[in-house]
Amino acid sequence: MALRFTLRQLEYLVAVGEYGSVTEAAERVNVSAPSVSAAISQLEREFGITLFIRRHAHGLSLTQAGRTFVEQARQILREAAKLNALSNELTGQVRGPLHVACLVTFAQAVIPSLRRVFCDTYQGVEFFQYERDHAGILEGLRMARFDLALSYDLDIPPDMEFHELSVLPPHAVLHQGHPLAGRGSVTVHDLAPHPMILLDLPHSSSYFMSLFRLEGQTPHIVERTRDMAVMRAMVANQFGYSIANIRPLSSLTDDCHKLSFVPITGNLRAMRMGIIAMRGTSTALTVRRFIEFCTQMMCSDVATGSPVVRREDNSAALPA
Repeated sequence: MALRFTLRQLEYLVAVGEYGSVTEAAERVNVSAPSVSAAISQLEREFGITLFIRRHAHGLSLTQAGRTFVEQARQILREAAKLNALSNELTGQVRGPLHVACLVTFAQAVIPSLRRVFCDTYQGVEFFQYERDHAGILEGLRMARFDLALSYDLDIPPDMEFHELSVLPPHAVLHQGHPLAGRGSVTVHDLAPHPMILLDLPHSSSYFMSLFRLEGQTPHIVERTRDMAVMRAMVANQFGYSIANIRPLSSLTDDCHKLSFVPITGNLRAMRMGIIAMRGTSTALTVRRFIEFCTQMMCSDVATGSPVVRREDNSAALPA
């Protein structure tokens, strides 16, 4: 009996089931919305089942049958991925799709350079990148949307493994006129009385708050933002200081103000940047090669302590 569906159609089905929107699903799988819509309609027609309830202005909701279909589709896609991984092992070729997520706070500076060098090295790999906060990364790994992710060692669940790439101590982010900007280092005791702009991302904000809590201090938070560029601009425009573990190549913000980055000293936990994967998935050849590649190519910049990606000519790409 001929198959009544394709793996591509199942991929579109799972994407719409997860995002509840044809438009957003199309963006995630990098195809047009009409292609996704047509695939869903064909699956419903072929199987004679309504998979989604369509509500105007409210997106699509899975029917009970649709939920069962989506779960089965996920299993089929996972088995298909195992078959692709097996062929790579048997042939010794690094090829096929690789879905890599990256923490949004350093994705701009890390993932494009890393992807460029990796894809030039392994030209048979079809590379897909995603930017998420830490909570979104953990969810995406569990849902098998991502093969692996670059993030911090923040509350890594026991069903996942972490491969360390770089250790990143915290820095105070200050505007040039801040009274602490000219120092060689500061402590959380120095920072606590001053207005703070908190980078309020899941898990990350808890880490920043813990730096004060462990020293018996309470930060004076005046603003919160989930956007790294907005945080830097707020600091540069003298609304307060902030804390970050990533130091950019340029000290200039998008609106051309200059920032100072001062190390925070004391008995503080540094962030560890690395690769997160579900336990057992890093046995696949393409995933293994990417982990090995990152381990070899990522290093720390002596001047800033930030991670950089090394080129084949041993020069450094964009610092994170």
